[in-house]
Amino acid sequence: MKFALCNETFQDRPFAEQCAAAAEHGYTGLEVAPFTVAPEFDAIRLSLAEGEQHLKIARDHGLEIIGLHWLLAKTEELNGGRGFHLTNPDDALRGATADYSRHLADLCHSMGGNVMVWGSPHQRSLEPGWDHHDATQRAADLLRQVSEHCASLGVTIAMEPLGHPETNFLNSAKETVALLKKVDHPNCQLHLDVKAMSHELDAKNPGSPTPEGSAPSREEVDNHMADIVRDFHEYIAHFHANDPNLLGPGMGEVNHEPVAKALRAVDYQGWVSVEVFRYDPSPTEIAKTSMEYLQKVYR
Repeated sequence: MKFALCNETFQDRPFAEQCAAAAEHGYTGLEVAPFTVAPEFDAIRLSLAEGEQHLKIARDHGLEIIGLHWLLAKTEELNGGRGFHLTNPDDALRGATADYSRHLADLCHSMGGNVMVWGSPHQRSLEPGWDHHDATQRAADLLRQVSEHCASLGVTIAMEPLGHPETNFLNSAKETVALLKKVDHPNCQLHLDVKAMSHELDAKNPGSPTPEGSAPSREEVDNHMADIVRDFHEYIAHFHANDPNLLGPGMGEVNHEPVAKALRAVDYQGWVSVEVFRYDPSPTEIAKTSMEYLQKVYR
């Protein structure tokens, strides 16, 4: 497995310094959040030539840009203040979302990347009164359109299940794979994230086997993540290593040994990226500690 760092870890630094910091700690890949490099968070304003410049900077530091994530983060004021959305019943809004996503795929390709992690919980959540079946069909239709464009670029969409604290749509790998089967396109696959998978056994998570009022043990959660990898390995396109405490791997309670062992057992050859949501004690310490743990557990 190969190790990458999500660039927003060092988002307060210029892109070249982000690359230097990642390389210094032994990462060979960088995963880019568009809002960190796009003018006023608008990826449309970032040209493909500028994408190629970012690729050159990364290569100058011995890094690959592996792809994009946080695709629709901080886009709420774009599209005339309507933002973008995967499941909204409004045809025009979903059309704008598809157009924006196709441009993201173009940018990803220009940067040398080949994966787009589709998380963006707020831009997919269902509002009261929306039928889940209909919303799933709308999402599948949109993703199929974008996947067809991605195929021409060698880019794969990696759909990310997220737990109930973040969204009410695609809360498990099982639900996400059901969507992938509706999309039915080889360029739309599965992304797994340790923080998100840690919620799958929560009693409040839709489809959880845990009875209400009960809580699974840490060991049960860790082993369940390994089961997810084994059950859905044929769909996995990308993987994030982190912890429910929002820090990096090895910086919280999760024992990554079972899930790392499962990834090796299914011969996962892709990237393992460190994605965090807290930056204390410091980005440098997070990058360093995470890499030390990755080398110990995921090799």
